[in-house]
Amino acid sequence: MLVLTTMMLILFVVSLLSLFCCETYASDEVKGDKNVIVDCSTLRLGQYICPDPSLNQIDPDTQQYRGCTKGKDIASEGEAEVQCIAADGIICNETNNSTFRRKLPCKWTNGYSLEIALLLSVFLGMFGLDRFYLGYPGIGLAKLCTLGFMFLGQLLDIILIAAQVVGPSDGSAYVIPYYGAGVTVVRSDNETYLLPQADWHNIT
Repeated sequence: MLVLTTMMLILFVVSLLSLFCCETYASDEVKGDKNVIVDCSTLRLGQYICPDPSLNQIDPDTQQYRGCTKGKDIASEGEAEVQCIAADGIICNETNNSTFRRKLPCKWTNGYSLEIALLLSVFLGMFGLDRFYLGYPGIGLAKLCTLGFMFLGQLLDIILIAAQVVGPSDGSAYVIPYYGAGVTVVRSDNETYLLPQADWHNIT
């Protein structure tokens, strides 16, 4: 009697497991068949990955996205069009697949390396070579004639270049590794600063 009860219990458990597995497999098949065609420019965060991690979209020379263009208002704050990938089950109507292109912010560079500027400032800054390299010949000549303002100007420039306060004269950003210690300036604009509005007294 005990053996019969045990066998029936085992059969019941096995049948439940097989039923659950079949339902899960069937539901996965149904989910796989449901693809939604949308305008991928309207996708929200979490519905896509940008840039597509399966592609190498970083330019080894600039360490920024390929095709990064010069910014309109601030030269170093540019834009680049990169390839993104939508989440599973989302098809973009512009490409008829899960990939689409989107503009992302990038730092426009013009060949000035942070490492070179910092090394010049540390070892040859008293002769103004760091300022000549960055495109400031007037300050470089003044440092050359005064031995780096008696080494005080050299020390100050080492700090300013290391903190990326002093950059290239053309407004571009330094070339540093993409995942390196880059500094991003946070500016206040209408999206980050709440301006008083004339109709605030009407808000109830």
